Amino acid sequence: MRGISAGGTLARYFSARFLVAMVAMFLICCVLIFFVDFIEMLRRSGKYSGDVSGILLAWITLLRLPSFSELTLPFAVLIGTIAIFLMLSRSSELVVLRAAGISVWQFTLPAMAVAFLLGVLFVLLYNPVAATARSEAERIYAAAFGKGDSFLQTNKRSGAWLREDGADGPSVVHALQVLNQGLELNGVSVFQYDAKHELTERIEAKRAVLKHGRWELQEVWVSSVGQEPAFYKTYLLSTYLTPTQVKDSLGTVFSISFWELPNFIQIAERAGLPATQYRVQYHLLLSRPFLLVTMVLIAATCSLKGFRFGNVQINAIFGLAAGFGFFVFSEISRNFAMSGLTSAAAAHGSR
Repeated sequence: MRGISAGGTLARYFSARFLVAMVAMFLICCVLIFFVDFIEMLRRSGKYSGDVSGILLAWITLLRLPSFSELTLPFAVLIGTIAIFLMLSRSSELVVLRAAGISVWQFTLPAMAVAFLLGVLFVLLYNPVAATARSEAERIYAAAFGKGDSFLQTNKRSGAWLREDGADGPSVVHALQVLNQGLELNGVSVFQYDAKHELTERIEAKRAVLKHGRWELQEVWVSSVGQEPAFYKTYLLSTYLTPTQVKDSLGTVFSISFWELPNFIQIAERAGLPATQYRVQYHLLLSRPFLLVTMVLIAATCSLKGFRFGNVQINAIFGLAAGFGFFVFSEISRNFAMSGLTSAAAAHGSR
């Protein structure tokens, strides 16, 4: 009973130490990211006309911070774990534990458990908050700088293209300008097809507004096959997209929460949009707890080796380099998945 009690006390002690170190390193990364991003926001604001206050820029930066800080979590776990192992080694606590017959796994497993639970909490709770804040930040940014980005947009010269399968049949939509985060289109051309994928009509509209289940076209010329062109003040075109889904996308996967990604992938596929980046993001989030555990193992391998054979600081540096190399490899595998060279599950399974 005493052995079990001592083991539980030891596990709680190490778990608390590792948790504090990981969270502290994460907060330090957040502070650094905030100042770097705020400087970048100041630089961008100089490119646009108009008076944007520093308080508004700081607020946008603060809203963007959670999504950016998610990327630093593996490094926070890695550095925090290495720091704790170095502190325990310097204070001779590891020497005492080893002399008492405590195995390496008994003070490594608490770090792995903390990292795994931290990853789960970040995916299930922190990520939705970060996605909501990122979406709001991009909305404020678009309003402040007049920047109407959305996932519909491709480039300034060719405008935006969208292919989808609506209730009226497949259609291809082209817009010269995207406004209000994808809810409004200017200079719209629509090529409508029937179930056999044969062109049935061409629609030219001055403006289109997205409503639930339909595009409302204004000042429209409709040229149907075998008929004279007809003018309509208002014309409705069915769509599977909704304003909420368009607002949530904003051209970046970081503004879509973990819980919304499966539904958004399905909607994107039904609308004929590429869903690869959303699948990759979804599997990235699923693999995050295991990535954090891997970072703990990398830290333990290097730090505890230094404890046993000397050269602790040098091995800690090797640990940081190994963690950075693993992160680079993960990014390469993610880019392979984004380009379609491998599946999203395989890319993040390689982590």
